[in-house]
Amino acid sequence: MKKPASQKDTDLFDTSVAELEVLIESMEQENLSLEASLKAFETGLAITRRAQKALSEAEQKVQLLTEENGDISRTDFAESETEQ
Repeated sequence: MKKPASQKDTDLFDTSVAELEVLIESMEQENLSLEASLKAFETGLAITRRAQKALSEAEQKVQLLTEENGDISRTDFAESETEQ
């Protein structure tokens, strides 16, 4: 069965965060050369960008449909939380 798009975003984000945690832990525990440190930094940036993209896509999808006077209007999730 195919996963919904929002679940894919969540999985991608969670995987990216886990990869970053492993990368950071290995960088903290190892005495890396300058070249290896730069490579790890580049890898971390790529993972961070992937996570930010997944998060941004998920935020765009998280819009609440509200019915007002018989019309359906779209309200951003962040806006609806501030109204409560």
